[in-house]
Amino acid sequence: MTDKQKILVVEDEEALAFGIEFNLMQEGYSVTIAKDGKEAVELINANTFDLFILDIMLPYLDGFEIAQYIREKDPQIPILILTARTKKEDKIKGLEIGVDDYLTKPFHLEELLLRIQGMLKRKSWYREILTENPEYKFGKNTLNFSTFECSHGNRQFRMTTQEAITMKYFIENKGKIITRKELLENVWKINPDVETRTVDNFIVRLRKLFENDPSEPVYIKSIRSAGYMFSEDKN
Repeated sequence: MTDKQKILVVEDEEALAFGIEFNLMQEGYSVTIAKDGKEAVELINANTFDLFILDIMLPYLDGFEIAQYIREKDPQIPILILTARTKKEDKIKGLEIGVDDYLTKPFHLEELLLRIQGMLKRKSWYREILTENPEYKFGKNTLNFSTFECSHGNRQFRMTTQEAITMKYFIENKGKIITRKELLENVWKINPDVETRTVDNFIVRLRKLFENDPSEPVYIKSIRSAGYMFSEDKN
């Protein structure tokens, strides 16, 4: 019998937190609840978790601050933001910090469960491919898929798990058109009908990391009415 996967839910709305806890436990997960940012950090320091679900608006520390704290400790643990805030700026900020996915309230329980399943599948899948070509170079970029450490010219930074998985998929399918549906199914591991803007926003983020001019991408190209293509041919 395998150990249960452990999820930390950081949510100050008590009824919602207990509802999420009950349903996740029904799915076989081990669930811990934190009612504010301070308690969340204490639990993170004292325990090991497989996935985090964070509200944004919390006492003491908000969800973004907690996510940043998690990312400084470990770039690979999946983080899902679950919030009533729907501003595009919040989603962009979350991606920049290293959040893996973003679900707005009110939400359907089935969708939440699918997102969690997908994130945990991605984590498991990434571990399996780590040993294959751990380093890759293109243009001014060097990517290390083992440590997540990257460079673009003189700029040093660290990828998140989702950024690493997506770039790995693009590189392995170099020169091929990859649809949004394919990315959602094969990279995000979720139903392709759930949300297409997730992919679009994420591609914008990758271009900021790896393109010389994100507004005129030469590596991660958009193919009109089809999807995206990774290419090292600048022509």
